[in-house]
Amino acid sequence: MSNRKSKNNLLHGESLSQVQRILRERFCHQSPHNNLFGVQVQYKHLLELLKRTAVHGESNSVLIVGPRGSGKTMLISHALKELMEIEEVSENVLQVYLNGLLQINDKIALKEITRQLHLENVVGDKVFGSFAENFSFLLEALKKGDRTSSCPVIFILDEFDLFAHHKNQTLLYNLFDISQSAQTPVAVVGLTCRLDILELLEKRVKSRFSHRQIHLMNSFGFPQYVKIFKEQLSLPAEFPDKLFAEKWNQTIQGLSEDKSVREILLKHFNVSKNLRSLHMLLMLALNRVTASHPLVTAADLTEAAQLCSMDSKANVVHGLSVLEICLIIAMKHLNDIYEEEPFNFQMVYNEFQKFVQRKAHSVYAFEKPVVLKAFEHLQQLELIKPVERTSVNSQREYQLMRLLLDNTQIMNALQKYPNCPTDVRQWATSSLSWL
Repeated sequence: MSNRKSKNNLLHGESLSQVQRILRERFCHQSPHNNLFGVQVQYKHLLELLKRTAVHGESNSVLIVGPRGSGKTMLISHALKELMEIEEVSENVLQVYLNGLLQINDKIALKEITRQLHLENVVGDKVFGSFAENFSFLLEALKKGDRTSSCPVIFILDEFDLFAHHKNQTLLYNLFDISQSAQTPVAVVGLTCRLDILELLEKRVKSRFSHRQIHLMNSFGFPQYVKIFKEQLSLPAEFPDKLFAEKWNQTIQGLSEDKSVREILLKHFNVSKNLRSLHMLLMLALNRVTASHPLVTAADLTEAAQLCSMDSKANVVHGLSVLEICLIIAMKHLNDIYEEEPFNFQMVYNEFQKFVQRKAHSVYAFEKPVVLKAFEHLQQLELIKPVERTSVNSQREYQLMRLLLDNTQIMNALQKYPNCPTDVRQWATSSLSWL
């Protein structure tokens, strides 16, 4: 009996490691094999533009605009994957990926373009008078003979808005200039999350841009969101262990119809529609799957949702000493009295002393240097911050501070605080009538 059980566990273990690998790859990498959700119109538009460059040799420029996690990278990956499946394109088209976070100036960007086009040997030790001269030499090197048969190049510029901060926007100017002229066929695709991106471009750059924009706004509704949840967790038909895959997919189908799971998903959907946050939720639930607990349950998703929505600052409060909690409550009362005006250590200390005098039996009367040390610790934890930059001559006790926690965060943290004295908790909830 035990042998059969251990054999089953072993089989489960092998299947689960494959499940973990498949699903983690799906959640972590924007794979072009993933399905597109709610962006079919935009996808068709982008693919058509790229085909015109790759097949007909027509230059184009386009910006894909959308919030983080809306699927900009996935959209371009899908379009390029489909484009490269056309035989005449795959042999001919060159792709250049640039990222505004990595290529922080035009010199680095040009080196990266040279590297990705495999033209280091052609450039060699040549000296160029200007950026434009260097760039046109690179593109000239790609020509096979006449204008019609030169290699089309697709430039993908991630974090496009950061390229707009480069000196004189030389790279953007030259890219858009070539896409407007009858030289090498070039497609420039910019990815950005800034809606005001055109305002950042110089007049000469803006005049050479085609002004085509594709907007991604996660326009799907909640029923589609539940469908995405189901598709993202389901195993593919080609999974080796058919029985386990069938059982897993039935469980996922059941979860998508479960009332408590739908409530979690609705809450998540109302906070953020982007698929990146959904993937984070599913990843946390997937981490709880083991050989002894081989299927995802509603409890796993509930736990994952709590971890996703956890308040990091409230968690820091759980680790504070009773003295530090008392100082935060004193600051809370000062905020209530003076309507969010800044306070200093002396004011907080006086407030704390009033409480100690009233409740001497529950809280130890700490010396002032000890209380100051606790106050400084709160500043190190960034729960309070100075209003102005600290000067060398200013006295620490009288430096103005602001509390970075709101009343709700403080009260929630106190509810979960282990072994919190009753008097301290009552002081936090008390009104200002005792003053």
